[in-house]
Amino acid sequence: MNDKRIREWVQKGMLRRRSRDIPRIRSLLSSAEVKAEGVKLIPIEEKTATVIFGAIYESLRQLGDAKWWSLGYEPSSHDPSMQILADSDVENKIKLHSLDRFRRIRNDANYRGYQVTIDQAKEILEFWDEFGGKLSKLIKKQ
Repeated sequence: MNDKRIREWVQKGMLRRRSRDIPRIRSLLSSAEVKAEGVKLIPIEEKTATVIFGAIYESLRQLGDAKWWSLGYEPSSHDPSMQILADSDVENKIKLHSLDRFRRIRNDANYRGYQVTIDQAKEILEFWDEFGGKLSKLIKKQ
């Protein structure tokens, strides 16, 4: 994450400087992991796809929030939370570009009444299975 972008987000109120908060970081990571594991127990059907997608997206956002808190910032928007994850150094990093598309799908579902498809729910679950643990582990190292 480059300093210019961080300054821009701080100026816009999307990030606030905070003290590094280890209990909050741990809580966010735990919440993300528990929520994702619980949601994975729900059968994927037309009626559950939006709920599943939203919950997994929220778990990913919590990972991004935890990473910002580890750097001494509090995000007040989803953009920085998802972008900091997209900038993570993990194997198959190119797949992290899906995060912005997930953000748009989630916004469409929440604010425009868009129905998430079964395929989209499966995709975000597969993404979580591949990257959730890796991203969480990276944040814990910090």
